[in-house]
Amino acid sequence: MRNDGGTTGLDFIRQIISDDVREGKNGGRVHTRWPPEPNGYIHVGHAKTLLLNYWIAQEFGGKFNLRFDDTNPAKEESEYVEAIMEDVRWLGVDWEDRLFFASDYYEQLYEWAEYLIKEGKAYVCDLSAEEISEYRGTAKRDGDAMITPPGKDSPYRDRSVEENLDLFRRMRAGEFPDGSRTLRAKIDMAHPNLNMRDPVMYRIVRATHHRTGDAWCIYPTYDWAHGQSDAIEGITHSLCTLEFENHRPLYDWFLDNLPIEQRPRQIELAPLALTHTVLSKRKLRRLVEEGHVAGWDDPRMPTIAGMRRRGYTPEAIHDFVRRVGVTKAEGMVEISLLEHCIRQDLNRRAERRMAVLDPLKVVITNYPEDKVEELTAINNPEDESAGMRKVPFSREIYIEREDFMEDPPPKFYRLAPGREIRLRYAYFITCTDVMKNPSGNVVELRCTYDPATRGGDAPDGRRVKATIHWVSAPHAIDGEVRLYGPLFIKENPDDVEPGGDFLDNLDPDSLVVLTGCKLEPSLKNAEAGERFQFERKGYFCVDPDTRPDRPVFNRTVTLRDTWAKIKGRIKG
Repeated sequence: MRNDGGTTGLDFIRQIISDDVREGKNGGRVHTRWPPEPNGYIHVGHAKTLLLNYWIAQEFGGKFNLRFDDTNPAKEESEYVEAIMEDVRWLGVDWEDRLFFASDYYEQLYEWAEYLIKEGKAYVCDLSAEEISEYRGTAKRDGDAMITPPGKDSPYRDRSVEENLDLFRRMRAGEFPDGSRTLRAKIDMAHPNLNMRDPVMYRIVRATHHRTGDAWCIYPTYDWAHGQSDAIEGITHSLCTLEFENHRPLYDWFLDNLPIEQRPRQIELAPLALTHTVLSKRKLRRLVEEGHVAGWDDPRMPTIAGMRRRGYTPEAIHDFVRRVGVTKAEGMVEISLLEHCIRQDLNRRAERRMAVLDPLKVVITNYPEDKVEELTAINNPEDESAGMRKVPFSREIYIEREDFMEDPPPKFYRLAPGREIRLRYAYFITCTDVMKNPSGNVVELRCTYDPATRGGDAPDGRRVKATIHWVSAPHAIDGEVRLYGPLFIKENPDDVEPGGDFLDNLDPDSLVVLTGCKLEPSLKNAEAGERFQFERKGYFCVDPDTRPDRPVFNRTVTLRDTWAKIKGRIKG
């Protein structure tokens, strides 16, 4: 059996499923699903559980469903459904013809709700949401222990079956105002698990549903719809994150008390937590709605759409998920691991180009004014099939401003007055003069070149200590480059002062926009989504905002973890 999880042997989930198959449970079938709620875009944390469900179905020769748990019309939109489907496809997950929605099962769920009423196991309650919460009670701390004092029965708990059926049917018919009544399961108000204290199954909500329109004014809760949807679809193993562990007794209680033969098994694993990142959809929504980012696909966002726009590849995300692995233990994963995965992938696939982000003009005084050469450059030293390209070279070029210092400190080996360095793929040059403006700022360098060093080597064997990149000034194209870093300064954005907010930890330098960058002319026709390594600068992706007269590139990741060193907040 193939193990896409990247571990030696089986992780605990694969071991459970392997044992179930060996024992003949579910007739030896394995059928998984991934159930996103269409109330926002999915993120890299979702990718972990999505890929796990999909990989396991493949490994065990089973089936995989994509199902939208669309039970809250007030927050759900068709936009999110389409965006999630696009992201799931981009990640390489194929649900074939098994696309489902919880709303497909509204009628069946309603019938099962009536079944529980008739069995005396559900009742209509007139308490408000605040009163239900108060009656249910809350966990309290007693020293080092958490205790959960018994809740209090609703005064409507002992309504007759006939009255409950009548009220529930009138709820469906729209006779009562929003929030005035709910349908609750009758379980145990003294249960130590708060989720078992007569949970709400239906609430009255007049909101247009993205699929059913205004056909319903009562909607099932997630806890009521989830397990039954699994059962309807024949799911054998319901894989979810640890926040649903306390919901599993309720998941099982509904299945135990309904005429359902198919019994899915819920298994929980640790969710992904990533440094300098929030993976709460509620918090991501705040970032979008309050304008802290440019949208769900802002390249600083951990959403799959944002990561794709930034230049991440599906393969890098797969590699990251495999490396993180499957455990019960919760912990914070360093963002540097995610960045390592994309560096490794782009190092193999991205073609190299030269781009000067902070240009400083250089005039090579002994180079013929009307001469232009075409030099040969390697597209990707990691991939011979990528071939070579021609790069124009002329008397005037641009170099990075940081590659020159007028009074260099020790161990600065790049260009300085009187110093010789190598131009990538070109010649040795020596700085002979420094031109400044009235303010004393360096605006231009004068250099000479050695014609015998074409290709970057000296026939007499002399060596230089630095090689820098460049672009030909007459041939360079202007571009915009967006430098992205982690969105939050602190490893844990929720680490705030009392009364503070996670937004207090936003990094004001998470986006730096550079204009007037000088790019190699071969980048002029680069299309949105194409990825390149800008030599010595990092990996970059063409943004959808790009135009023929103004290409726009997003930095995916630096060549090394320079952000970590600068901020001093991530271990190298």
